[in-house]
Amino acid sequence: MMSITENRTQKIAYLTTFFSLYIAQAVPMSFFTTALQVVMREQAIPLSIIGLLQILKLPWIFKAFWSPAIDRYCQTIRHYKRMIIGAELVYALLIFMASLFDLQKSLPTVFHIILALIFLALCASATQDIATDALAIRTSQPQQRGLLNSMQSMGSFGGSLLGSGVLLMVLHNYGWKSVTMCLSLFVIFALIPLFFNKKLTFQTTSSVQQRATWTDFCRFFTQKGISRQIIFLVLFYTGIIGIMSILKPFMVDLHYSMKEIGFLCGIVGTGAAFIMAYPAGIWVRRYGYERMRTAFALVMFLATLSFVFLSMQHPSTLLLTIAIMFLWGSYGMGSVVVYTSAMHHVRVGREGTDFTIQTVITHLMGIVIAALSGIIAHYAGYTGLFVTLSVMALASFCYTLYMNATKKEL
Repeated sequence: MMSITENRTQKIAYLTTFFSLYIAQAVPMSFFTTALQVVMREQAIPLSIIGLLQILKLPWIFKAFWSPAIDRYCQTIRHYKRMIIGAELVYALLIFMASLFDLQKSLPTVFHIILALIFLALCASATQDIATDALAIRTSQPQQRGLLNSMQSMGSFGGSLLGSGVLLMVLHNYGWKSVTMCLSLFVIFALIPLFFNKKLTFQTTSSVQQRATWTDFCRFFTQKGISRQIIFLVLFYTGIIGIMSILKPFMVDLHYSMKEIGFLCGIVGTGAAFIMAYPAGIWVRRYGYERMRTAFALVMFLATLSFVFLSMQHPSTLLLTIAIMFLWGSYGMGSVVVYTSAMHHVRVGREGTDFTIQTVITHLMGIVIAALSGIIAHYAGYTGLFVTLSVMALASFCYTLYMNATKKEL
């Protein structure tokens, strides 16, 4: 009985360690990308300047280029802990430095300094993410990765919920300095579970003698059969991301206020994704990620299809709320299976590099689909866009069926 209790305690400590690290990445990033836009617009900063905030996302796109350096350095659990703790402390320090400026009173004069500090902070956060992903892969058994990736998804969605929702309201009451100082402390406190977790051990030992090099980035794409995984990553989120990118303008045209849109998308929608990520991890663990990627692809197709019918009428608030919860909930489930699938397509000794490349592919596709969705909606209307995205989601579902059917032939 004691051994069962100890095993359960160890499992909780393991999952808590990674949930804390992932939510520590997400909360500040979500807050900065949202709060800066709001504060700048309140001070009548031109939209052309506000548009420069998009560069804050670049570290999470280009992190793949320095991921081989992380794999090269990190050879032991201690190395990973040093890398994660070091990156997190730099992250916290840069956030604290940003708090020293009075954003709400002297924004025009300090904008470039604050932008530079936050950019560097997100570089540190992206570095922490590479090391955390690699550590998660190397310390987990394949059957554990469903729940492990639930923690990753819940950390991401929970961070978005807090950063772009709750903290935005706190900012209004307490100001920039108080919120950012608390954020820097939050990032440090998130290290506590990792610091005290002494049970982390590698589940797979690397037989590769040569350490990772910069050429490993390119070699990822030359692996036998990897094209199947890349096509899956490109297709899987397409329908969902397209609708999410155009959802707020769609609601504006349905005459919803900014407050209502913020609540339904930022709180209700993100909350649904956060909640559904956990059972998704359990299902992936029980039935395997290959079965569940097909099941979740079907759910995402139905979610996109629901917006085709919504666009043909003026839906009630209740109907729209259900559709938003369905949309975001399916996205939460899909993210778990994407992360789990990515973990199964990494080379030994190159875990951080390979996993990062795959997540960057999904980020890039999100950017492309968001841009194309706006263009399609302009010429074909919302119904035309949603039909197009539903066809893409159906193609994703069919492709997962094809992957499962042809798996034994490889």
